[in-house]
Amino acid sequence: MQHRIVGTNVPRKEGPAKLMGAARYIDDITPPNLWHGATVRSTIPRGRITSITFPPTIQWDEFTIVTADDIPGRNMVTMFLEDQPVLAKERVNHPDEPILLLAHPNRERLAEAVAAVQITYAPEPAIFTIADSIAKETIIWGEDNTFKTFHLERGEVDAAFAAADFIVEAEYETGAQEQLYIETNGMIAEATPEYVTVWGSLQCPYYVHRALKAIFALPDDKVRIIQTETGGAFGGKEDYPSIIAAHAALLALKTGHPVKMIYDRSEDMAATTKRHPSRTRHRTAVSREGKLLAADIDFVIDGGAYATLSATVCSRGTIHAAGPYQWPAVRVHGRAVATNTPPSGAFRGFGAPQSLFAIERHMDKIARVVGLTAEELRHRNFIQHGGTTATGQTITQRLDLDALMNRALEASGYHEKTAEFAKQNPHSPIKRGIGFATFMHGAGFTGSGERYLNSLVAVDATPAGKVRVLVSSTEFGQGTNTILAQVAAEAMNAPYSLIEIAQPDTGIVPNSGPTVASRTTMVVGKLVERAAKTLLAKLHDSGHLTPNHTPDDLAPAIRAYIAKHGELKAEQRYEAPGEIFWDDQKYMGDAYPAYAWAVYVAEVAVDTTTYTPTVTEFHALQDVGTVLHPVLAAGQVEGGVAQAIGYALYEKCVWQNGHMANNQMTNYIMPTSADLPPIHVHFEEIPFEHGAFGAKGIGELPMDGPAPAILNAIENALAIPFNHIPLMPEDIFEVMLEPALT
Repeated sequence: MQHRIVGTNVPRKEGPAKLMGAARYIDDITPPNLWHGATVRSTIPRGRITSITFPPTIQWDEFTIVTADDIPGRNMVTMFLEDQPVLAKERVNHPDEPILLLAHPNRERLAEAVAAVQITYAPEPAIFTIADSIAKETIIWGEDNTFKTFHLERGEVDAAFAAADFIVEAEYETGAQEQLYIETNGMIAEATPEYVTVWGSLQCPYYVHRALKAIFALPDDKVRIIQTETGGAFGGKEDYPSIIAAHAALLALKTGHPVKMIYDRSEDMAATTKRHPSRTRHRTAVSREGKLLAADIDFVIDGGAYATLSATVCSRGTIHAAGPYQWPAVRVHGRAVATNTPPSGAFRGFGAPQSLFAIERHMDKIARVVGLTAEELRHRNFIQHGGTTATGQTITQRLDLDALMNRALEASGYHEKTAEFAKQNPHSPIKRGIGFATFMHGAGFTGSGERYLNSLVAVDATPAGKVRVLVSSTEFGQGTNTILAQVAAEAMNAPYSLIEIAQPDTGIVPNSGPTVASRTTMVVGKLVERAAKTLLAKLHDSGHLTPNHTPDDLAPAIRAYIAKHGELKAEQRYEAPGEIFWDDQKYMGDAYPAYAWAVYVAEVAVDTTTYTPTVTEFHALQDVGTVLHPVLAAGQVEGGVAQAIGYALYEKCVWQNGHMANNQMTNYIMPTSADLPPIHVHFEEIPFEHGAFGAKGIGELPMDGPAPAILNAIENALAIPFNHIPLMPEDIFEVMLEPALT
């Protein structure tokens, strides 16, 4: 199909405002009579609060103080389980847990007041690791420290192990990772007992809306959430904004003034959510010919002190744990467990980077045991068109992973470089290696999630002759506004300049679901496409526009329609494709409407003098359906690869007694542009019929594959397997030093 706007690099909708400095982020907004808010937090990981005192060194009558007793509704921020208090009242379960709030007209006065509040505790035993949580010697949550368990099983697993020629076992670990968005969390709130309005840096307006309705005991139409310009999110502004929004609004209610809360970087890093640490144990049955016979996988993530989104993160990780391979028999046990660290939460990839790291490292290990190359093992076991995933989902869309891998290896010069490095490495202190990972990412909510969301979008026309897209999907740098405008313009044969995107505001836009799960373009975009076509049909049916109209005809037709008939608007609600079915009880079936597929190749150099690994070149090949905007799509991949390089080699969260000790950008090290290699992005476009003009999800996929590809390459360079990330120079040093010590 020839497209007019889809597939072209149109200017970004929000680009001019950002370029000219006109875009207003939350800290650029200063309402009249503004007060500022701050949070007093726990300093211990677990225990009872025994007293709170306010020393006379501070003039406390100048401040507004909010405690749990000031909450008019439920003292609970609920995602799936009701376990996280808005403000701790009797006990705390992690360092940095909010206990009380302060407000003052002068922001500078707050830090001194926060430091002056004295809280005493009766400490209780705490746990900080997955191993200690599973051991259950100390119970900190529920009956067994487990937030949620998933079990997935197909085929005769035990019988396959009994008949196997090889049984390959290993354990893999991934660490926490900070989202490190450019703009920290921030909110402004106005509140009365009857109405609450919040403006903020956030991903999911209706998540915050739902939370504040319960906290303030108000109906739908008495809570309004408005997204301001948002400087990055990566999942870190999915669930946490409900907490800071509640805090700002509680202070606003008690002060009678608008209240602004903006975290500084150290508070944002210490107190907000991170990527879930994980531990995955693989036990694999393999035939002499290198055919995978059965997998037995134990996947565990560390959810921190409260459940938040851990259930859904664990679910996605469990489903992706078997990778893009055909398994005659498979068993995956997934668990999200509690520890006394700040809650883990959403982060780009949402559980898949953790479990895919394990399977792709494990595939290279299986290849060594069986005596095959890494690529040949994969060739013999890839899911094919018509094959089934671990959940029993039949792959009905066109798929050729063999061809995808061959293209990626050829583009990267994989075979030539493998031979070249093998010759050079014995004679050089710089050891070079190359490795790859093959993987997939399910686009959209898992299982029945999209049916449950029941998303609604609208498209309307303005008296000025413009077309406006009304969705709760948010722009935070990834290109939502541009892509949805392209879709609407293409659907209506309209000029791109004619399309506007309404500011996400729960008082104006319908609930089209959260901006997460690689769903915006595929799911919401398809609804926008349908709604735009419905609006166009109204213009045709009214006689104001002919079916063979030109783009220039649209604006006059809209103005004429509105002048004669009034409102011109169309809505569309999500309808699940008829052939997609998921069984929540059996945890089997069609887990996602579509998968994006990829092969990533990493080239590395390891300096054996400094023990420093560096990624020197990277090739990323993916099938994400139709590429709607080539520059934005490539930017998504390049950014995801950069973030995943940090995940693999740089970004280490240092924990002390449950508190993030390196909560500053001076000691939490992320890769800069000088640390990144050339990233070559390649697309294989296989349109998906249920996505907007054939598009599938792209945002999370690039986070999944780089880490295992990089560690596979490091093993190729050093002939030493490393099974944890982040892999730091000191880790390499310790292992390489062992032969000298023995």
